[in-house]
Amino acid sequence: MIIAHDLGTTGNKASLHHDDGRLVASVTVPYPAHFAAGGVAEQNPADWWNAVVAATRDLIARTGTAATDIAGLVVSGQMMGAVLLDADGEPARPAIIWADTRAGAQQRELEVAIGAERAYGILGHRLNPTYSVEKIMWVRDNEPDTWTRVRRVCVAKDFIVLRLTGRLATDRSDASGTNAYDQARGTWSDEVLQAARLDPALFPEILESTQIAGTLTDAAAAALGLHTGVRVVMGGGDGPLAAVGSGVVAPEDGAYVCLGTSSWISFAADAPLHDPAMRTFTFDNVVPGSFVPTATMQAGGASVKWIAEALSPDPAHPETSRLTAEASVNVDTDDLYFLPYLLGERSPMWDPDARGAFLGLARHHGRAHLVRAVLEGTAFNLLSCIQAFRESGAVIDRIDAVGGGAQSDVYLSVLADVWGVPVRRRTIVEEANSLGAAVTAAVGLGLTDFSAARALSEVTAEFTPDAGRHAVYTERHARFVNAYTALAPWFAGRPR
Repeated sequence: MIIAHDLGTTGNKASLHHDDGRLVASVTVPYPAHFAAGGVAEQNPADWWNAVVAATRDLIARTGTAATDIAGLVVSGQMMGAVLLDADGEPARPAIIWADTRAGAQQRELEVAIGAERAYGILGHRLNPTYSVEKIMWVRDNEPDTWTRVRRVCVAKDFIVLRLTGRLATDRSDASGTNAYDQARGTWSDEVLQAARLDPALFPEILESTQIAGTLTDAAAAALGLHTGVRVVMGGGDGPLAAVGSGVVAPEDGAYVCLGTSSWISFAADAPLHDPAMRTFTFDNVVPGSFVPTATMQAGGASVKWIAEALSPDPAHPETSRLTAEASVNVDTDDLYFLPYLLGERSPMWDPDARGAFLGLARHHGRAHLVRAVLEGTAFNLLSCIQAFRESGAVIDRIDAVGGGAQSDVYLSVLADVWGVPVRRRTIVEEANSLGAAVTAAVGLGLTDFSAARALSEVTAEFTPDAGRHAVYTERHARFVNAYTALAPWFAGRPR
């Protein structure tokens, strides 16, 4: 059997799978994230490790699985962060996660040295404060005492693999999300690292996602309650692994949307997709030789969670499902809009200064209107992403939904009406990332191939767009875009 861990922003989703990838059981162990003014977003890597240990032991205990039955372990992780390690392989400071936007000055330094368009051609991504290299530069420039202790750098999943095996490595999918990876050459970019004034020796070796990184160390096996013969497959970033968990392993499988803390639309492709306006980007896939063009918004599910926390009597236990259900198709927001930029924004406008806003509030608006405006606002922003893909030649005629938000009929109905294409719910929604990781592990262990993913998650519901509502939403989307355009200078002029 295989255990897969998915290190998200709010917790570790761990799942137990048969050796063909079929899901047996799952468990989530939450952990905190620290958000603060100025674009701060950090986590303690020790919390990730403790969640991996607790979830592994919980899975084994609740399913009655013998430790000797576990043949492989694999990790999916949040991407684009920065874990800075000292000489002992211990974190020199809290991890800076994907949502952190402090590194604007470092982005501008790279743009001057390389040029924004040339960097996009090398990396398949824009230069932006949300990426790893800019975050690493920020620590060097702002925390010199910490920097003197830094010997290696990695991302979340790599830190756990290091704890499991004693080997520091990464895979191509996560490497391609650092702003330091030459996508055409498949290596760390000498040009970017020279411009960043970073020693290439800081960065880990790059493996295929299906490669075996090693076996459990004695210490890791004892902590997890497993045996040292368990093979650890390298795994990958949560975006590309969610594609596999959605059954999207080749171009003919279509597009999917992940409705997690951040939300993204993606599909498999045989080559990187470079948007002339640089609105979208491309990760290397966990499927060797494949790519996943992607458009990610910073606060998709995070916006829904925020409004639920704000409107619930106990913010620690937000009534998300009930509030979302109240925001049904019968709720007319009467031209109320929500800009879902609580954490700045990546696709499509790449503006770390953007912030959330309600526009058009009137006295009669209540909580159902506010919640529906949030759902519509995230849908509008993702529609702009879909349009960017189409303008680059991609065909998107249906979208499969995974992630926690995919459990809501109301939300999926809103998405279908706004986007004008059918939106389908898969059997596996919250465990899509870990399912993709389990399939990747099974491939790495020689037990199956990636095509098996198509049969492991089936379509259970389809939401067809209403033509009348879509026509209205098309007009409202234009006003939504105009609202951001009008406010962008105001966002940029905020006191620092």
